[in-house]
Amino acid sequence: MWKEILDDIDAAIFDLDGTIVDSMWIWRQIDIDYFGRFGLDIPGEYQHEIEGLSYYETAVYTHEHYLPQVSVEQMMNDWNDMAYDHYVNDVTPKEKIRVFLEYLKNRGCKLGVATSNSKVLCNAVLEKNGLRDYFDIVLTGDECGAGKPAPDVYLNCAAALGVNAHRCLVFEDLCNGIIAGKRAGMTVVTIDDEYSAYQWEDKCEKADLNIRSYREITDEVC
Repeated sequence: MWKEILDDIDAAIFDLDGTIVDSMWIWRQIDIDYFGRFGLDIPGEYQHEIEGLSYYETAVYTHEHYLPQVSVEQMMNDWNDMAYDHYVNDVTPKEKIRVFLEYLKNRGCKLGVATSNSKVLCNAVLEKNGLRDYFDIVLTGDECGAGKPAPDVYLNCAAALGVNAHRCLVFEDLCNGIIAGKRAGMTVVTIDDEYSAYQWEDKCEKADLNIRSYREITDEVC
């Protein structure tokens, strides 16, 4: 099945956190620590409220709703500083992602990253894990339009790769990302991640295809 699917695309576009790398676990603690700086508990629905928002949009939302005393620019800088060490030293790639990227690259498939995260953290984790050179384009949440579930980042990525959106295969771990890929007119594969395990059935319903691990694909095609 997977060989036929992959033979029928011109590009594969990947979300970053929870899709290329196991990193979603970092952010809840960062949110707890950051609100704690101001003597506040993390709002109960906060992480659900910001799901899929771009890095910039998340900072704007947090500034407007919870921390008006902190500028948007300062907030983004603070989060980069707090997360950078984790992204360089603690975050690891998803199982078999390197093998899968190598397979796609060797068959001439164009590859992109379309993430809500910041350029600083995205480049740091890709470089550290030797994955950056696989990708022809990396678009991040501090440089492109509306965040997910808006389709902007996926449409912009397809345009930058020079491919038709309908010939793109998207890999995503969260519902808002799946919706964004579908709104862009792309075929979407959702991947399992511990952070979003509670969403699995909803993710599978929204996506075109689903996998627990890239091993399901590489065991078939490699």
